[in-house]
Amino acid sequence: MITLLAFFLTLGVLIVIHEYGHYRVAVACGVKVLRFSVGFGSVIWRYQRSPESTEFVLCALPLGGYVRMLDEREGAVAASERERAFNRQPLSRRAAIVAAGPLANLALAVLLYAAAHWIGIDEPKAVLGQPVAASVAQDAGLRSGDWVRATSRDGSQWRDVQSMTDLRWQVTQAVLEGQALQLRVSDRDGRGNRTLRLALDRLGAGAVDTALMQRVGLGPPFSAPVLGEAKAGGPAAAAGLQSGDLVLSVDGAAIEDAQTLRERIRRAPGTEQRWRVERGGRVLELAVLPRAVVDGDKTIGRIDAFVGRPAEMVTVRHGPIDGLLQGVERTWEVSALTLRMLGRMLIGEASLKNLSGPLTIADYAGQSVQLGLTYYLGFLALVSVSLGVLNLLPLPMLDGGHLMYYIFEAVTGRPVSDLWLGRLQRVGVTLLLALMVIALHNDVARLLGLQ
Repeated sequence: MITLLAFFLTLGVLIVIHEYGHYRVAVACGVKVLRFSVGFGSVIWRYQRSPESTEFVLCALPLGGYVRMLDEREGAVAASERERAFNRQPLSRRAAIVAAGPLANLALAVLLYAAAHWIGIDEPKAVLGQPVAASVAQDAGLRSGDWVRATSRDGSQWRDVQSMTDLRWQVTQAVLEGQALQLRVSDRDGRGNRTLRLALDRLGAGAVDTALMQRVGLGPPFSAPVLGEAKAGGPAAAAGLQSGDLVLSVDGAAIEDAQTLRERIRRAPGTEQRWRVERGGRVLELAVLPRAVVDGDKTIGRIDAFVGRPAEMVTVRHGPIDGLLQGVERTWEVSALTLRMLGRMLIGEASLKNLSGPLTIADYAGQSVQLGLTYYLGFLALVSVSLGVLNLLPLPMLDGGHLMYYIFEAVTGRPVSDLWLGRLQRVGVTLLLALMVIALHNDVARLLGLQ
């Protein structure tokens, strides 16, 4: 229920803001707006102050919206109102009205990102767990417990890393641009500074998908190999392990973090291991026998105890001006990233599996709401940017397609003919339907664990 409510709230906010952008600029340009609709289909709520004012409606299918303006191409217009018809407006005003919707979404994203920065958000500190074997991160010399302090593309201009989320964002951008990333790292206490080169340029833009961080080698944030509560009758309890035990080694191999310990347990179903643990200042040696569990097509080991402490968190917060500037910067970066991803997919350098549809949006909306207000604001901003950028694409049926018509009109001095408008509309509908089918297929595949 929370997921469903969060999804409809997300759609409602983004649709209202988008259509309000069209509506507000149309009114400012002297165009008569006949209807402001949220949704399609049967009208379930209506408000109109007077017969001559705009009719505001809420419809049964809340998957979009529209603003209907007075237009001679859609019906007869009284001579006294022709100057208020959309088609009678100068080219500059028509273009401004069309562009206002997507720009309203981008402006909303700026404010949402700024609000999230003003409120502050708790994120994992950029302290790394054990890098994935034979990965870019391991080859660069990163190791468990490294704290990434700053990154640079050219080695001269450095950008501070505020959290693990920020680090992953910078890595994603570098991969898309085919650039290596230099890292300034220290140990968890800020000592032993050194500079490393993360060879992201060898991955290629096609690596940008849900498994990107695994390919780079950046797994979960660092978590100390400390045990939590052990389940009664489970292998951990049978071996005498207790909550708070710090695991030093397994079968003589040092354990640096919780992720390494989990992997050692998973790889030893039904095989006895020799553990050295520290408890209250004493070092103990215990025999642990992970039980075998079938997980999909694999058999893995389990000890029935929580492994690892929660990652260390940092609060990322900015003041009024810095927060607003961060909102502008993040909106610009996400917009550019979205365009680059779409371009890469178009030429086959990035997978179409990156397209997401309504099921994924609903899932993430529900998750972000449960995590807290700032997470939901960030999610809402991300979707708002995507909606704004998508609508500015030069595709028929979208706002960007209409802007392309106006560019043609500005260059040639005449509008696109009705014949070509019809042809282009059909092409646009076909492309949008294809994108929707691909996105929905990806959604279902993700939900079924096939991606």
